[in-house]
Amino acid sequence: MPNLILRLALPSPLRRLFDYLAPAGVSRSALQPGARLRVPFGRREMIGVLVEVDSQSEVPTDKLKPALELLDARPPLPASLFKLCLWTAQYYQHSLGDTLSWALPVLLRQGEPAETRQERYWLANKGASVDDPRLARAPRQRDALKALAQHPHGVAHSLLSQLQLNRDSLQLLHEKGLVRVEVRRTQPHAKPAHWLAQPELPLNAEQRAAVNAVASGWGQFNAFLLAGVTGSGKTEVYLQLIHQCLEAGKQALVLIPEINLGPQTFDRFARRFNARIALLHSAVNDRERLDAWLAARDGEADIIIGTRSALFTPMKNPGLIIVDEEHDASYKQQEGLRYHARDLALVRARQEDVPIVLGSATPSLESLHNAYSGRYALLKLTQRAGGASQPRFLRLDVKSRPLDSGISGPMQQAIAQTLAAGQQVLVFLNRRGFAPTLLCHDCGWLSECPRCDARMTVHQRYQELRCHHCGHVEKQPSNCPKCQHVDLRPVGAGTERAEERLAVLFPDYPVLRIDRDSTSRKGAMDRLFATINKGEPCILVGTQMLAKGHHFPRVTLVSILDADGGLFSADFRASERMAQLIVQVAGRAGRAEEPGKVIIQSHLADHPLLVQLTEQGYFAFAEQELSERRSAGLPPFCHLALLRAEAHKPGQAESFLDEACSEAEYLLGELGLTGIELLGPVPAPMERRAGRFRAQLLLQGNARAPLHRLLNRWLHALEQMPSGRAVRWSLDVDPIDLF
Repeated sequence: MPNLILRLALPSPLRRLFDYLAPAGVSRSALQPGARLRVPFGRREMIGVLVEVDSQSEVPTDKLKPALELLDARPPLPASLFKLCLWTAQYYQHSLGDTLSWALPVLLRQGEPAETRQERYWLANKGASVDDPRLARAPRQRDALKALAQHPHGVAHSLLSQLQLNRDSLQLLHEKGLVRVEVRRTQPHAKPAHWLAQPELPLNAEQRAAVNAVASGWGQFNAFLLAGVTGSGKTEVYLQLIHQCLEAGKQALVLIPEINLGPQTFDRFARRFNARIALLHSAVNDRERLDAWLAARDGEADIIIGTRSALFTPMKNPGLIIVDEEHDASYKQQEGLRYHARDLALVRARQEDVPIVLGSATPSLESLHNAYSGRYALLKLTQRAGGASQPRFLRLDVKSRPLDSGISGPMQQAIAQTLAAGQQVLVFLNRRGFAPTLLCHDCGWLSECPRCDARMTVHQRYQELRCHHCGHVEKQPSNCPKCQHVDLRPVGAGTERAEERLAVLFPDYPVLRIDRDSTSRKGAMDRLFATINKGEPCILVGTQMLAKGHHFPRVTLVSILDADGGLFSADFRASERMAQLIVQVAGRAGRAEEPGKVIIQSHLADHPLLVQLTEQGYFAFAEQELSERRSAGLPPFCHLALLRAEAHKPGQAESFLDEACSEAEYLLGELGLTGIELLGPVPAPMERRAGRFRAQLLLQGNARAPLHRLLNRWLHALEQMPSGRAVRWSLDVDPIDLF
């Protein structure tokens, strides 16, 4: 009988499969693609995923090791998701083993059974009595047995502390044979008789048209771009589509960009539906994540809500995929498997043959281009729901005006008027910390990071200097390290400084700071939102965390303290991001009865981009930007791949990229490919980061197919290059950051 050769994908950066012999006693029929096996790998053991079974191997049979154990009777990944992982690894030129590892929950990667949680239950044995002589001098054990006797169906181990049952006492009772432990599978919640827990809100004509357009194509792939102004009721459209999806006996997957949006999205969905909702993001512990993942796979979760990694959640009966805030950069994974969850969601929807809705008030230029060219159906919501009006924009020229911690006099007056009227103010500043740098007024010394080409940010509350790029932290010096003078001054303003100054200017009103520093502790965000939702006058100070999807009905003034950053960046996407950020944060104003106002401080108040955005709106800006991108041959009118390299010594990364560039030029000639340009290699915009010197080589292609044909051959060559072993390198297909 020929040997069974198992071809496995292992969680390794190597873009290849590994051959093993089948474990002893395992039949051919039990070996299904997608099943996990425990295998020896060097001096350790690894969990691999079976890709195919063969009868031959390029490695001599006597050199092959047998796999140690088959872990799954049925593969944890359904065939459709396994197919998506194969596509993902191929498109993003990434190791299949690593791709499958990203798709599986952590506990499955570690070899845990792909089964829902089993709970231990404590029960009193038949005939056990509190009068047992062995309990005469054990009052705690007597009390524990008495409590158990009142629960004939048993007490779950996780509920022991709530019933004040002592675990040690129960263990001693177990040893005496008076109680027993049963292991039971956690029972899924029953399917509800009625899906709606709350009545649906009435839809306006545009919302109704959007719902009807998507619903008319149930059961087949269609892509829709729901472009609705902030506050136009996109979430209500999602909810009514999900209701129809649930009525059809299908599951819905909802992707959100940020963990912080998870609880409020979950609460809103839970209030509307009597549905089983699974929440998946990195703040959920490993056991809860696996349980939610398995519930979705087995059809026991009706709605799955999660951040980008939730895209790989299996669904027994997929019916609808929604990507909220589809423009958001956080959908792009920036390390390891550098996938874009929005783009992969489209691939998955096509493979599963279900409709997909991409929603945003500020759609990405790539999605708008696809809508304008007919690949997506464009659904526009131009009116705010409930009759609320659009906020009014005012550009405030601050040239030659004195700024008090970044806040001009007219801005202070506008904030005072809004608070006096009993309303709330949102002050937006996309810089954490107290000040971007510390300056010596005597010699000009600046607080530069010793490991990066960047300045360290002053965090006054902790008396620290922090690098926001590598995480390096130093104690804030009391005198200049260069000249020893004591006149050290924080330069510029961050959210901490704005918070401190606003608290002095407006002592009668609470000032709430919302950024990564102030919300890092568990429950901090919920406490801040609870204060905001009381509706009393207050000032919210925050970064872009405040710009995404939040509903603050009492905010009527949005103050943008600095809008100039995106006008000077070397990144061609900077103006698009700046426009999206301004429109998104402006959308927090005037979402209820009171009209909203947005004041933008700028030293370039007459800049054409700002004028067009504030006077004609985001879509006019986007069409102008698309026209410029077309003329310049930039995405979405071309396709990019970025080869990054970093090394401990200067010049090492460039040497590797020079060799890589020569290899790419040779392959272009050999394969006869045209329309592909090699730009670089050049040092990265921030050359030194975390002690490493970085460089990059950009590939730009007119068409996707020739570029990927080159990448496939090129990566095999790069993996063989001796110079590649001295550097850390990675390939980013469709990069969104050229840094």
